Amino acid sequence: MAQLFHIHPEHPQPRLIKQAAEIARSGGLIALPTDAAYSLAGVAGYAPLLDRIRSIRGVDERHHFTLMCRDLSEIATYARVDNSQYRLLKATTPGSYTFILEGTKELPRRLLHPKRKTIGLRVPDHPLALALLEELDEPLLTSTLILPGFEAPLADADEIRERLEKLLDLVIDAGQCGTAMTTVINLTGAQPELVRAGQGPLAPFGLE
Repeated sequence: MAQLFHIHPEHPQPRLIKQAAEIARSGGLIALPTDAAYSLAGVAGYAPLLDRIRSIRGVDERHHFTLMCRDLSEIATYARVDNSQYRLLKATTPGSYTFILEGTKELPRRLLHPKRKTIGLRVPDHPLALALLEELDEPLLTSTLILPGFEAPLADADEIRERLEKLLDLVIDAGQCGTAMTTVINLTGAQPELVRAGQGPLAPFGLE
């Protein structure tokens, strides 16, 4: 059964953050709130996590996973970023955006889109998520916690635990979490391309 941690959304308790990090390091799958809906999250190095997330989400290998990073320099480690892309990322991170970028050789091939060799990357604007990333000292592999047949992500920790208690290792409750997903921007082309309109404003990309 999934554990349930109640963590303060603005001042996360270090003791609970350390415990959550240990669960992630041991290959655990976590449901955690972010600045844009709940996400399924785990350490990227554990291959079985991919299958666990795909099973819960009901998606196949063409689904874009997202690496949640703590800052812009970490994004640059895992994605090829040119000067124009860097300026856009600097202006919009942290924030409720997911950026589709070409992955680097630092990433295992299994994490990349099988044809495009791309991956989603983001820096959340949420104290809890950032505290966990800082404690882990590495990115989290994530996917929005939206179940097959649902139109919106799950937003209540108790409901998540009830529905997925045997499929998760930890659910983090940090109070109210919205259902608005990230805005997804493809930065692999000559111009930014809107993939999904969400919580992040479009104005910085000239896509209004």
